Amino acid sequence: MTDRPILVFDSGIGGLTVLREARVLMPDRRFVYIADDAGFPYGAWEEPALRERVLSLFAGLLKRYDPEISVIACNTASTLVIEALRGRFPGHPFVGTVPAIKPAAERTRSGLVSVLATPGTVKRQYTRDLITQWASKCHVRLVGSDKLAALAETYMRDSFVDEEAVRSEIAPCFLEQDGRRTDIVVLACTHYPFLVNRMRKTAPWPVDWLDPAEAIARRALSLLADIDPSGRGEMLPEGPDLAVFTSKRADFPTRRLIQGFGLAMS
Repeated sequence: MTDRPILVFDSGIGGLTVLREARVLMPDRRFVYIADDAGFPYGAWEEPALRERVLSLFAGLLKRYDPEISVIACNTASTLVIEALRGRFPGHPFVGTVPAIKPAAERTRSGLVSVLATPGTVKRQYTRDLITQWASKCHVRLVGSDKLAALAETYMRDSFVDEEAVRSEIAPCFLEQDGRRTDIVVLACTHYPFLVNRMRKTAPWPVDWLDPAEAIARRALSLLADIDPSGRGEMLPEGPDLAVFTSKRADFPTRRLIQGFGLAMS
């Protein structure tokens, strides 16, 4: 039997949306949540520097926590670093987070889909390859926001967000063309689901907001089943789930938020 944790990694608190779903599917597992708040926001980083930062962090994280798998609950990091992580640590399984372009292309009726992401995710060739592979018959608009992730962080800590700022950031997602309208917006940043109620309120018309958190959690569950088909890992965890902030300077509202998710600061 094993009590090795599942590690969930993000640049900030956005990955808590994935952690929430993972706990529903895997209540018998222990989790360690890593927030690289010292590096937040990832969308502003140059690619080589961000790649080396994440690789360096994982060298220490895997040694310290010995997780059974690691979930990269961040589109920006996943689209840039996931293959490098698998290459650097070949014996360790990683679950990535990529824009949900395939399910969006399958569900759209109008053929107009928007991908709301950080600028880093928008400019990745990985993202454009997903569109070519899965959504070639759709019109996909890539919308890069450099403010929404920070707005989500503020909202979760302080319970307040400037709705006009949200409205401004999501406005480019809404396209009208030949009598058709955008009907799906892919939330390609794990921070964004925290703001989805405000997005619905400020949107010019209703759309399907596609949150990938459940799909990521299901992928992690499937991977664990492949690793451990006997189910020997199914045991009640010992000790609380942990939250680790790389800055080591989480403020009081952040600590209160983390405690609300049932995590103990480490």
